[in-house]
Amino acid sequence: MMRWLLALILVALAVPAEAQTYPQRPVRVVIGFGPGGVADIVARTVAPKLTEALGQQVVVENRPSAGGIVAAETVAKAEPDGHTLLLISGGNAVSASLYKSLSYDPINDFAMVSSLGFFDLALVVDPSSPIKSLKDLIQAAKDKPGTINLGTIGIGSTQHLSGELFKSMSGANIVIVNYRNTPGVMTALKGGEIQVAFEFLAPLAGQIKQGGVLALGATNSKRSAMLPEVPTISESGLAGYEATSWNGIAAPARTPAAVIRRLNQELVKIADMPDVKARLLELGVEARGSTPEWLRDYFLAESKKWGQVIERAGIEKQ
Repeated sequence: MMRWLLALILVALAVPAEAQTYPQRPVRVVIGFGPGGVADIVARTVAPKLTEALGQQVVVENRPSAGGIVAAETVAKAEPDGHTLLLISGGNAVSASLYKSLSYDPINDFAMVSSLGFFDLALVVDPSSPIKSLKDLIQAAKDKPGTINLGTIGIGSTQHLSGELFKSMSGANIVIVNYRNTPGVMTALKGGEIQVAFEFLAPLAGQIKQGGVLALGATNSKRSAMLPEVPTISESGLAGYEATSWNGIAAPARTPAAVIRRLNQELVKIADMPDVKARLLELGVEARGSTPEWLRDYFLAESKKWGQVIERAGIEKQ
């Protein structure tokens, strides 16, 4: 009996010790996007701050692939000790609905740590367009079904699914046209191949302010701090519409709870730092940390929401 009690005491004492000794070597944050994008800059803004907090180097590792599959697989199969983390995003939440087979479970193979930031998209037209408002767009699509082309990038991307959600909620008969990248979408918009486009707000902010494109609405439920003069799609006539992209940090499942708590505490502090908030706002990102429980619930809600959009749109699994 005494040995059994001693064993229990030792186990209980070992849990906080894990947090005290963590990390024991450099920590890598794996991201499923290439260098220079919003996700990469978010990770590289947070990494030096986390390095200071943890006392070990935090290294960002880019492993770009469709849907972030390679990055997610790398972290899901890593040792669950907190030394390999994933920059998780909305793409991870839709992967189960978008891909036929995955070598990992997007939900159960990860332990959520904290959200980092949220960023909006904008629905834009060329200034020369007769469409000047969201109501104009919906009316034009109803008056001439199938004649309005809406440009996005990549099947299953946030931009694409935002367009599908718009179609579903508005009942507008529009044609979604996918391009390889943002410059391709903007060139098509200027050239008249498409009449409207969904794209992240940040890369369009300068053009919107200078009158190069006209924003019909932003996709969040509240106005963006970056461009507060742009109304939301919801307040412009499509009540309840909301689509945002986001980033957070996840660890492999079975990572010790004490390590998750340590990481969460540091990341929430970092997301609230004025210089971090200011830097991310330049990218159109609202820095905001969360509890692990909140992020898991949000991930599940996003997965369900976009899974239903994919099903209604009849998007075939890749």
